[in-house]
Amino acid sequence: MSKRIVFVFGSYLLAIGGLSGQSAPAVKEVAITPTSPGSGKDNFLMYCAVCHGRDAKGNGPAARALKKAPADLTGLTARNHGTFPELRVMHYIEGSDEVAAHGSRDMPVWGELFSLQNERSKALRLSNLVEYLKSIQAK
Repeated sequence: MSKRIVFVFGSYLLAIGGLSGQSAPAVKEVAITPTSPGSGKDNFLMYCAVCHGRDAKGNGPAARALKKAPADLTGLTARNHGTFPELRVMHYIEGSDEVAAHGSRDMPVWGELFSLQNERSKALRLSNLVEYLKSIQAK
């Protein structure tokens, strides 16, 4: 039985099946399943965990298919001298700061879901996602 790995690009999810033992995984487009902007954890699990892992340590099922390993998001505070870099994280997520692994600024991995929402919904989703990441920092 092959596993499915899902990447978010634009308004589609790309499902990659059968990575175990195959040299060229099959890619299939499937529609995005929207989540409520009110839950940072739900948003993380739906749109970020495929690369960063459910535990946010950079070990998601798609991580080995990427050229650059995803960051361990539980160590952001430690890597920033004990202070969670809230504004910098917000900028990465919204696409105003460049992160090579997230693709071009024209189409970051989360694509249209984050960028084409009304401003209130976008701000709420962004704020809750950042708060969730802040809450899971390693002690």
